[in-house]
Amino acid sequence: MIETYLDGKKAEMIKLLERLVNTDSGSYDKDGVDVVGAILKENFENAGMHVKVHREKEMGNHLEIKASEECDPKIIIIAHMDTVFPKGEAKERPFKVIGDKAFGPGVNDEKASHVQVLYALKALKKSGSDAYKNVHVIFNSDEEVGSPSSKSLIKQAAEDKQYSLVVECARPNGGIVTERKGVGNFSLNVKGKSAHAGVEPKRGRSAIEEISHKILQLQKLNHYEEGLSVNVGLVKGGTSSNTVPSNAEAEIDVRIKGEEQAAEVTKEILKIAQQESVPGTMTELKGSISRPPMEKTEQTEQLVKVIQEAGDELGMSIHPLSSGGGSDAAFTAVEGIPTVDGMGPMGEFSHSETDEYTDLKTLLQHTALLAKTIEKLSK
Repeated sequence: MIETYLDGKKAEMIKLLERLVNTDSGSYDKDGVDVVGAILKENFENAGMHVKVHREKEMGNHLEIKASEECDPKIIIIAHMDTVFPKGEAKERPFKVIGDKAFGPGVNDEKASHVQVLYALKALKKSGSDAYKNVHVIFNSDEEVGSPSSKSLIKQAAEDKQYSLVVECARPNGGIVTERKGVGNFSLNVKGKSAHAGVEPKRGRSAIEEISHKILQLQKLNHYEEGLSVNVGLVKGGTSSNTVPSNAEAEIDVRIKGEEQAAEVTKEILKIAQQESVPGTMTELKGSISRPPMEKTEQTEQLVKVIQEAGDELGMSIHPLSSGGGSDAAFTAVEGIPTVDGMGPMGEFSHSETDEYTDLKTLLQHTALLAKTIEKLSK
């Protein structure tokens, strides 16, 4: 019944996906994110769901969706409405379909997932299943920048939940995500003293020289075999080639595999920031581990088995894998809730300005998979 219902809704689903993709919703584009939120609110309310809007002043508003305000569901589903693309991107390269692939900014990360969640719940209702009442959906507006304003909402919604399904895109060949690395972002700001590089260079204190020493030490913190990576990805400083630079900045990305690595790598970064190689310079360190790692547990493996059973019924082969990227799945996993990510439609090349796509064949398949998984977890 679920598959039959969805087969008749494919054109309708693609039309909604086109509308969402053609609406800019970069993380700092509050107006755009709120338009996407308004579109989703209307569609979920038309489907008989209760939608609560959590209003934000700076970031986009968040949506909290349940069958009714009073129900007590045991499954949380998380998706984000923001993208990494600037305002105007949708006009420059609007939604298009080539063969079985849909292209456009945010189509895979993750506007196809919004359509999936809506129609999974509609399919359950249409089939006569009450399982849709067992779902608590959070659509947040700031995942791409670390979920600063939605983290507390996700954690509050996760209280007393038995399962967490996060609908970032599925990987090719039926891959779903059971492990993710934790993510940290740090910045170094070095202050030195400027001077004329030809006339009186000795009066200067080079901030670039100082930060260069620190960068070399930071790169030595990498232990790839242990799942720890430290990457100095952005560096800037100075004003001209003939001036001893009085300022330099570096942006650092940190990925951790286990919770125990967070405190240790933070301690090492602080130690490097405090070291002085060029006398007379000062260094300010900002940042932290913003997302804990999503670690696989025995309970997660049991959840995967349920998803695989649902996949078997649909002729789909589902297999677990790990990812170096972070997501909001970390916030439920760290609370001990069995969590699986990558439950969205399959696609690739998220954040790409040209290649990002969603496989429209999997839009229907993975919507059915999500619906059947919800149904099985609700029995």
